[in-house]
Amino acid sequence: MIERDHIRNPVEWTLDQLKSAETAVEQTGHALRSHEEPGRGAAPQVRQIEMADLKDVLVKGISDFGACRTDVIFIALIYPLAGLVLARLAFGYDMLPLLFPLASGFALIGPIAAIGLYEMSRRREQGGETSWADAFGVLRAPAFGAILVLGLVLFGIFLLWLTVAYGIYMRTLGPEPPAALGTFLGDVFTTGAGWALIILGCGIGFLFAVLVLTISVVSFPMLLDRPVGLWTAVSTSARAVRANPRVMAAWGLIVAGSLVLGSLPLLLGLIFVMPVLGHATWHLYRKVVPRGGPAG
Repeated sequence: MIERDHIRNPVEWTLDQLKSAETAVEQTGHALRSHEEPGRGAAPQVRQIEMADLKDVLVKGISDFGACRTDVIFIALIYPLAGLVLARLAFGYDMLPLLFPLASGFALIGPIAAIGLYEMSRRREQGGETSWADAFGVLRAPAFGAILVLGLVLFGIFLLWLTVAYGIYMRTLGPEPPAALGTFLGDVFTTGAGWALIILGCGIGFLFAVLVLTISVVSFPMLLDRPVGLWTAVSTSARAVRANPRVMAAWGLIVAGSLVLGSLPLLLGLIFVMPVLGHATWHLYRKVVPRGGPAG
């Protein structure tokens, strides 16, 4: 009775969350091979959707954002602040050529940053009230181990993208670092080497973006929503992209364009863009992967 009436302080609450995370991590092996267990049934069905569905998921994403605006903004403040820190490091350590790859690469780890928003949308869909604390419910998810592994994969892809981008700079405008921002921009837009940097960077960056979209567009929400393994979630995501190439390409452009706009000025627009895209991604998952049925 005393324990029930006890009001926990933030330290106790944090320790409880860490304990939940530890328990979930112990289940990683189970989560990674759960697709192999007997009795799991057929692979999740994948549905074909239309362009009009993208408008619908964005509307629902805005609705989720509006329903808990203050809470979501509080969470989303973390992301632009992290971006500003990365930008400061780029300027402070003669890493100016990596400033754009850092900003554009943010889309590669966006699904990780939005995982708490998926959980909030899931809980709101079930009819319950949501708050920022509900985002930490991810730590208690049965598939948290698989979510963690997939997150590490995306982070590895992000680091690989930075390495490739820096290699492109070294072979075009390098190896010397730019003397100043104005000089760097002049070299990028007024020289042949600069345009080679732009073309190669955008082309290879596009391939990285397609890879991340393919393996993550519905996999993170599915791991929160269903008792499936990592391979099942990733393969379902790939099937969803394959079944809806035109719509998924449009979704990728919407995400990329929104993140670019949200980066101006000083990444502050991400305070609004990130929550809306995160919530909308949950509803996109609901559109593409129905609640039951055999594989499509």
